[in-house]
Amino acid sequence: MEEIPVYLFTGFMDSGKTTLIHETLYENGFGEDARNLVICCEDGDVEYEEEKLHTITGNLAMIEKQEDLNEEALQQLNDKYRPQQVFLEYNGTWEVGPFLEMKLPKGWEVVQSLATVDAGTFELYLSNMRAMIMEQLFAADVVIFNRCDDNTPKGKFRRVVKALNRRAQIVYERRDGTIDERDMEELPFDINAEVIDITDADYGIWYMDAMEDPKKYDGKKIRFLALVYRPQRKMKKGVFVPGRFAMTCCEADIQFVGFKCRYDRAEDIPHRSWIDITAEVKYEFAIEYHGRGPVLYPVSIKPAEKPEDELVYFS
Repeated sequence: MEEIPVYLFTGFMDSGKTTLIHETLYENGFGEDARNLVICCEDGDVEYEEEKLHTITGNLAMIEKQEDLNEEALQQLNDKYRPQQVFLEYNGTWEVGPFLEMKLPKGWEVVQSLATVDAGTFELYLSNMRAMIMEQLFAADVVIFNRCDDNTPKGKFRRVVKALNRRAQIVYERRDGTIDERDMEELPFDINAEVIDITDADYGIWYMDAMEDPKKYDGKKIRFLALVYRPQRKMKKGVFVPGRFAMTCCEADIQFVGFKCRYDRAEDIPHRSWIDITAEVKYEFAIEYHGRGPVLYPVSIKPAEKPEDELVYFS
């Protein structure tokens, strides 16, 4: 049976999902020469005109309750419209997981998930409804920050998304619809210092940057406060992991993030102890990274006090 591509559009309320679907269907000609079905799960400022949809052999189906978005309902839509392409505008207050786990009609396949974000309100929503807005981004292949301007903290936004969804492609779109491809904000530490001091506030930023561009740190010396991960019987001799517990979305998403560290006396360092570590970074193969990545070689290790806030953040 021929595959029926499903394009999933997620994003918080008024983030531009409907506008993006309109642009895809009409302006880019993507909806031509196919039977299109638009499934809309929320009412926004921009509406679909059914007469206009009919010009591209398109139909609109409204599903306003999450419990109504189920396998039976989707099968009925498939039988009624026999679509060749499906565009699903998801409700910005619903959990995305249940849909991704749903058995879709035969032939239906989610081929791309796109999330839209209003850059002007993103920080406000992060502060007040972080879990809800991040729910819309965790499975996206592409995250589009629209309504950007010269003051948009692109680097901060990128780190927030990448901490949750490493594979996502991130696009910044200005208010006039053009793509902003300028460099992001500078790192908050001196990459060229003899020893790069990483504060607690900057650990998440450094971790993401080092994992995405490890070659940048090859041969550099790094100093930071770390929690030691070295449970007995689980680590090879001469290896431990200095790192920190980081919160990506909410308390339920706290995870330990650290780097492989080779040290002859690793067994002498207690598991879950705090240390002040200065280490040289080498870009080399490590099975833990499934390839090449940043491996630490200590220059000095000193016992340290537990910080007042044990968590670090990616924003």
